Amino acid sequence: MEFSFGSVSLVIFILAIVFVFKTIQVVPQQHAWVVERLGKYHATLGPGLNIVVPFIDRVGYKHILKEIPLDVPPQVCITKDNTQLQVDGILYFQVTDPKLASYGSSNYVAAITQLAQTTLRSVIGRMELDKTFEERDHINTAVVSAIDDSAANWGVKVLRYEIKDLTPPKEILHAMQAQITAEREKRALIAASEGRKQEQINIATGEREAAIARSEGEKQASINRAQGQAAAILEIAEASAEAIRKTAAAIQAPGGADAVNLKVAEQYVGAFGQLARTNNTLIVPANLGDMSSLIATAMQVVKTQPK
Repeated sequence: MEFSFGSVSLVIFILAIVFVFKTIQVVPQQHAWVVERLGKYHATLGPGLNIVVPFIDRVGYKHILKEIPLDVPPQVCITKDNTQLQVDGILYFQVTDPKLASYGSSNYVAAITQLAQTTLRSVIGRMELDKTFEERDHINTAVVSAIDDSAANWGVKVLRYEIKDLTPPKEILHAMQAQITAEREKRALIAASEGRKQEQINIATGEREAAIARSEGEKQASINRAQGQAAAILEIAEASAEAIRKTAAAIQAPGGADAVNLKVAEQYVGAFGQLARTNNTLIVPANLGDMSSLIATAMQVVKTQPK
C-alpha cells in the first residue's frame, strides 16, 4: 500500500506540474497567439504572462506582429506594346488583426503572393515598355493600393511593394542598349556643335566689343585733338589780340609814332637787303626819296586804325 500511495502521489505531482505548464502561457514581444476553447475562437493572447484552461483551451495560431518581407517569385508580364517583361519584386506586410489572419484565409501569405502577381501583371499590361522603367514608383503604389484593399479582410496590412528587377528579353535589351548608345552619341555631337557655336558667338562678340572699343578710343582721341587744336587757336588768337592791343597802346604812348617810323624803315631796308642777297642782281629802290613817303603812308594807316 505504501508503494501504491507513493506512486499515486508521484502521478499527482506530475499532473500538477503539467497542469501548471498548460495553464501558464508566456507570449513573446511582438507576437500574438489565438486561443480556441473547445474548437471555437476564445481570445487573443498578448505579450507577457497569460492564463488558460488546460485541456479545454488550446493555442490554435501563433502570429508575428513584426513587419515581414515577402519575396514575390519572378513572373513574365506582357506590356501594352506586346513585349514580354520579367518582373521580380518584394512585398512588405504586417499582421494587424490576429483573429482575421487566423480565420480570414487559409493561407494569407500565399493569398498575398498570388494577388501581388496578378495585380502586377494588370498594372504593367496598361503601360508601354519604356514607361515601366520610368514609373516604378507608380507601379509600386498601384500594387500596394490594390492588395491592401483585399488584405484587410485577412487581418494583414500591406505596407509597400518594391520592384527589384525588370528584365526584358535579350533582343529588346540589345536594342535598348543600341538606342542608348545612339542617344549618347547624339548628345555628344549636339554638345560639341553647341560648344563650337558658343565659341563662334564669343569670338564674334569679342571682336565686336573690341571694334567698338577701338572706335570709341579713336572718337575720343579725335575729340581730344579737336579740343586741343581749338584751345591752341583760341590761345593764339587771344595772344595775337593781346599783342595788337599792346602795340596799339604803345603807338598811342609818347614817342610811339617815332618808334613805329623807325621800325617800318628798318623792315623796309631789311626786306630790300634780303631781296638783294637772294639774287645775282643788285636791287635798289628807283627813288630813295620814296622811303620817306612809304613810311608816311604806313604811319597814316596806323593812325586810321580804331583805338
